[in-house]
Amino acid sequence: MPRSNRKDPKRSASSESQYSIMEFQKDFPNDDVCLEWLWRTRYAPDGEHAHCPKCDTERAFTKYATRQQRQSWTCTGCGLHIHPTSGTIFHKSSTALHLWFYAIYLITSTRCGISAKQLEREIGVTYKTAWRMMNLIRTKLMAQDDITLSGKVEADETYIGGKPRYRQRKGRVRRIGRATDKAPVFAMVERKRKGRPGKVVALTVPNVKRSSLLGNLSKRVLPKSTVYTDELNVYTGIDGKRYEHKRIHHSERVYVAGDVHTNTIEGFFSLVKRGLGGVYHSVSTKHLQSYLSEYAWRYNHRDGRAQFSALILLAARIRV
Repeated sequence: MPRSNRKDPKRSASSESQYSIMEFQKDFPNDDVCLEWLWRTRYAPDGEHAHCPKCDTERAFTKYATRQQRQSWTCTGCGLHIHPTSGTIFHKSSTALHLWFYAIYLITSTRCGISAKQLEREIGVTYKTAWRMMNLIRTKLMAQDDITLSGKVEADETYIGGKPRYRQRKGRVRRIGRATDKAPVFAMVERKRKGRPGKVVALTVPNVKRSSLLGNLSKRVLPKSTVYTDELNVYTGIDGKRYEHKRIHHSERVYVAGDVHTNTIEGFFSLVKRGLGGVYHSVSTKHLQSYLSEYAWRYNHRDGRAQFSALILLAARIRV
């Protein structure tokens, strides 16, 4: 194996990383390069010609030297100015575009996420700015609006956050599972099939009643799918005409019976809870959905192309 060049480091072929910090620094070394990438991705693939809304035709655009903090491109026909950041999460932000890109890199390069406090330390902005950046990335880029599941789908509920309540019973202090101020969460996950990794949907729900859980299940899971759940009574109402329903009886200490189990979704819950406890320590019910979306997005892109590339393309294409 040839010796590596310390002055020109490269990602090792044995590394699990799909996009290293060295590659990020080469691709986006400064703010001008980030803005140029945004312009080419959103409007002009060749860097010069783009559709002019005013002329209603394709025109040549030029970037003139100005004192603007965030440079625009000008139509050579009518003089219309186009700002590449307009309508994106970067719109009207005084934070350097390069720092925005680096924040997106950080949130996608970690397994369990990065807190706003740590982002503040990394890029040197105020905590208020760091929190706003992280919140926009989660809520606008990582939303689970259009995800549907099919095939073999596991569904389960859990509780996150809050403080558990205890009560005395037969000389022992017992924690009450559902009588807590924790937030109920309902999630569904596809099992892997034909080499394609399954996707997950995680949602905060007002309660774990039948109308709440089965209403979300019918919206997210396509008909003719097989749904795997535990023995909770609310799942009794799953429509047998739309789905094939199989249960695993945890109360009888049975956790796997052939292909009947809910281990996949419980593994996702374990990842979320350990990530929230280890990175964020405490998450309010008001913002819990955005954190669930972050973990679900990262889970859904775990075996795909580099997560940074996928998320930065969403930042260029999604209008907010």
